[in-house]
Amino acid sequence: MKRILIVGGGYAGFYAARGLEKRLRAGEASVTVVDPRPYLTYQPFLPEVLAGSIEARHAAVSMRSHLRRTKVIAGRVRKIDHAGRTVVVQPPDGAEFSLDYDVIVVTAGAVTRRLPVPGIAEQAIGLKHVEEAVAIRDQLLTSFDRAAVLPPGPERSKLLTVVFVGGGFSGVEGFGELLSLASALLKRYPEISASEPRFHLVEGSGRILPEVSAKAGGWVVRSLERRGSVVHLNCTVQSAVGGEVVLTDGSTVDAGLIVWTAGNDANPVVRTHTDLPITARGLIIVRPDLRVGTETDIVPDAWAAGDDAAVPDLAVPGTYTVPNAQHAFRQGKLLARNIAAALRKRPLVAYVHHSLGSVATLGLGRGIFQYKKITIKGPPAWLMHRGYHVLAVPTWERKIRVLAVWLTAAVFGRDIVSLAAVEHPREAFLRDGVTNRASVLS
Repeated sequence: MKRILIVGGGYAGFYAARGLEKRLRAGEASVTVVDPRPYLTYQPFLPEVLAGSIEARHAAVSMRSHLRRTKVIAGRVRKIDHAGRTVVVQPPDGAEFSLDYDVIVVTAGAVTRRLPVPGIAEQAIGLKHVEEAVAIRDQLLTSFDRAAVLPPGPERSKLLTVVFVGGGFSGVEGFGELLSLASALLKRYPEISASEPRFHLVEGSGRILPEVSAKAGGWVVRSLERRGSVVHLNCTVQSAVGGEVVLTDGSTVDAGLIVWTAGNDANPVVRTHTDLPITARGLIIVRPDLRVGTETDIVPDAWAAGDDAAVPDLAVPGTYTVPNAQHAFRQGKLLARNIAAALRKRPLVAYVHHSLGSVATLGLGRGIFQYKKITIKGPPAWLMHRGYHVLAVPTWERKIRVLAVWLTAAVFGRDIVSLAAVEHPREAFLRDGVTNRASVLS
């Protein structure tokens, strides 16, 4: 029985495993997924988790619950030795171990690109995982609580200042949703005036949202500025030591919350710890049918897709597919189809997908959608965003849970309780607990 090993449980890996479960006959092959997090994070929902519009757990899909015939290993693959058909896995606890396989599927995804800017590693929070989105939301809520009891001054101003670095989809959507949450919080905090929360979006290029046209991106900038935020284009961060964000446009912003969304980088295991062929950017070289290799040189029993693979875009010849969820989950489905076909010596299918357009949320009731020359703005685009993603999120169970939270929020409003203390669960126990000395001595 063939042993199929999937490295990474993101969109491509999850859908590949799910498809293989449906396509493989009993005893035909075993499937194992290795990922540090034993769940799929539906990243398009992270901005809404950040804003409290979606419960955090509803943006994550448990692999153990939905991959019934797949072995799930919680661990990080440190090395891929395809010549020896083994990988080295580092579990959360204990020593590394080797795992053998017959067929490997690399869907490890990308990692957040962190530039060597002083202070960023110590001060910033990313926006790639559920726990990061929750931390950002809790920090903003806690900052409002703390600022409300402080007199006007630098400390209060810092608590109410937010800086997002990166003007791609993740950064702009997160920025718009957090700005929307801050505006809603003002109704509950009469001590804080509408002019006090300050939001800054920093982008190194001359425009935001490169996936849409320059005209549409310009409209988004103006929309954010009308809501009181400041957008810094052609600008980068020089330093963020102690929360003091120094920008190349000459301005300095003292921020209590810094969110880093400045693009993705190649996964380290793919870039430096594998004998599979990679591009200069550290992406695995794959064919249109998602086998690793080139048209003339195929690497046997190796497949790759998603953000860590250079997949030729047959819809736009001469380019590669962009790293987004729209491509990753479709490539995952094709992986399952082609791997099953290869096991049975049947013809393979090339990956071709024409873009369905780009849609982004900019906060409650605000959004933008663009498909070719068609651009839709405002509430209709926001509804399209919600409609598309509730259909795209895996499993009916998650769809129903998300819809239930949206309906509850529409009736009762957002939940504005911060659970930042959950990061230090023993703090109250140690601070407030009183030991009964008599009982101990007896």
